[in-house]
Amino acid sequence: MGKPTGFMEYERENYAAVPPKERISGFNEFHVPLPEEKQRQQGARCMECGVPFCQSGMTIMGMTSGCPLHNLVPEWNDLVYTGNWEQAYERLHKTNNFPEFTSRVCPALCEAACTCGLHDDPVSVRENEYGIVEYAYAHGFAAAKPPRVRSGKRVAVIGSGPAGLTAADQLNKRGHQVTVFEKDDRVGGLLMYGIPNMKLEKHIIERRISIMEEEGVVFETSVDVGKDIKPAKLLKEFDKVILACGAKNPRDIKAPGRDAKGIYFAVDFLKATTKSLLDSDLKDGNYISAKGKKVVIIGGGDTGNDCVGTSIRHGAVSVVQIEMMPKAPEQRAEDNPWPEWPKVLKTDYGQQEAITVYGRDPRVFQTTVKEFIKDKKGNISAVLTVLLQPEKDEATGRTVMKEIAGSEKKLDADLVLIAAGFLGTEKYVADAFGVKLNERSNIASRENSYATNVKNVYAAGDTRRGQSLVVWAIREGREAAKEVDAALMGYSTMSVQ
Repeated sequence: MGKPTGFMEYERENYAAVPPKERISGFNEFHVPLPEEKQRQQGARCMECGVPFCQSGMTIMGMTSGCPLHNLVPEWNDLVYTGNWEQAYERLHKTNNFPEFTSRVCPALCEAACTCGLHDDPVSVRENEYGIVEYAYAHGFAAAKPPRVRSGKRVAVIGSGPAGLTAADQLNKRGHQVTVFEKDDRVGGLLMYGIPNMKLEKHIIERRISIMEEEGVVFETSVDVGKDIKPAKLLKEFDKVILACGAKNPRDIKAPGRDAKGIYFAVDFLKATTKSLLDSDLKDGNYISAKGKKVVIIGGGDTGNDCVGTSIRHGAVSVVQIEMMPKAPEQRAEDNPWPEWPKVLKTDYGQQEAITVYGRDPRVFQTTVKEFIKDKKGNISAVLTVLLQPEKDEATGRTVMKEIAGSEKKLDADLVLIAAGFLGTEKYVADAFGVKLNERSNIASRENSYATNVKNVYAAGDTRRGQSLVVWAIREGREAAKEVDAALMGYSTMSVQ
């Protein structure tokens, strides 16, 4: 450890954020990185403790504690402190194929498990990760490194989200020829069209894709496998196929009036905005506009928050975000000790912007929609909500949310966005390949394996796991790639963690 007393000498210092009133005028990322000297001080805060929970990735009480990729956090934090940036990047890239993505969009499971955070502010692991990878790009450490020898084996990856990209990257480095098929017009999947520009500018994705192409990965866009190409053709032309199609079936809200015009799934709203932004800087008008509208968002998670921030940038008159669950506490509860994931209130960028623009937090807790109210033309005009209270189900022992009689309330709405999560993979892809689905509508794989019931077909990421984090998609992509590599070569030298 380079600085044994670093965590006592230096306070945690986060990247400065552009004030909400300024940043809502555009869709750019809005955090300002620290200068190099201050970044090195943040690296010095890492204690290099004897048991680094930050890289454990273990499950405690049903929640992940620490990084699922088992990133070598203490090692590269020390290298940041000593200014060995190239070596820091090598250690970071050893376990994480795309730190430029995770350092922007990951909720930092590592920081929540940081030992320093037990009694003080945790080490700024995610921002140190950002500093390392951006320094690497600026100084040429992240340049393309094509494999020297090719195996002669061919692998098709269906889907170019984080799991698909990771599997492709790993297998290409091993010398296999990889082709990635993407049904959208741009590569990136969830990263490209599911995450707004404010959190991940799309030139960051394109920068990495250019390197992968230079290294030999082939990308085929606007190709919907299962419709445009039959699986039989792929299985004939490629030795192995990896399905990494995501979990794109949005959960709907079954309530009277659901057929009203002006109700959209959040994924369609966010995708349309990003595509129009990239195509024409929103000048083509090919997106679902919230300008001048009263927006109601159903869902309190990250996607709901992204809808809040996007609606504000469109120019919404008002934004309300409906959340079924109770408001989380400000501090850890006694039954939620470190190093468990902290179940505390998180006020994200979109909610911060709403507080600034509208003067209040947009979230309404312990509430659900009971009815969508239409006007005479069939357009959405309001939603009827009802309050909920948590009760324990005696049969299962689980806590369920029950309606409170007489608590109905009407909210005016010109635009409703459903951000209630996802139910599984798109069935037509599974049907086309003949792979089985599990009880959660995800593609089923063999126990402790990524192989499906169909010979030479594997599955990874959200399509197998269900809706999850980018960091888990990368983990799945790495593990699936190793299994495919071993099947192709009889053994594998790939590192998963």
